[in-house]
Amino acid sequence: MATRRRQELLLGVLAVVLAVVGYRAWTATSAAPPPPSTGASPVAARRATAPGPATTAPEVHLESLEAPRPKPGAGDRDLFRFKPKAPPPAPRASAPPMVAPPTGPAPPPPPPPIPYKFIGLVESSPAKRIAVLSDGRSQPVYGREGDIIEGRYRIVRIGAESIEMEQIDGKGRQTIRLSGS
Repeated sequence: MATRRRQELLLGVLAVVLAVVGYRAWTATSAAPPPPSTGASPVAARRATAPGPATTAPEVHLESLEAPRPKPGAGDRDLFRFKPKAPPPAPRASAPPMVAPPTGPAPPPPPPPIPYKFIGLVESSPAKRIAVLSDGRSQPVYGREGDIIEGRYRIVRIGAESIEMEQIDGKGRQTIRLSGS
């Protein structure tokens, strides 16, 4: 009978402890805001949920709501009325007279650009410079000043960073930089 009495006493103490823990958990969750989910430490979470000073409601000046409002002036814009557009300003009389373009034969089209790119320079001495040219389709072409390339172009001058070429018929001259443009 002593063991039965001990079991009843232990069961009663356990019921009281569970009731106290349940009551505290229920009041803590209903009174406190949820903890922040920013990954803050438990100490920071307890500080955030600790009760602080009571806040008061902001002051509301009700008398200013009943004060007379200013009336719109005559020059104010009314957003709900449409007015016709103002007429465009009159053209100025002091504009210079238009000169008609000359009516004659159209000028001849410019010559096509030289299709070569200056890709390098071979120099054995300052007097013997050889330019390396490429058209992007076939093997590179080599030439000295005065040489004729592809039967259509003549190398006029070879510089350190550019080459000057002209068409044989004299219709166009072009400077090609070492960068290829």
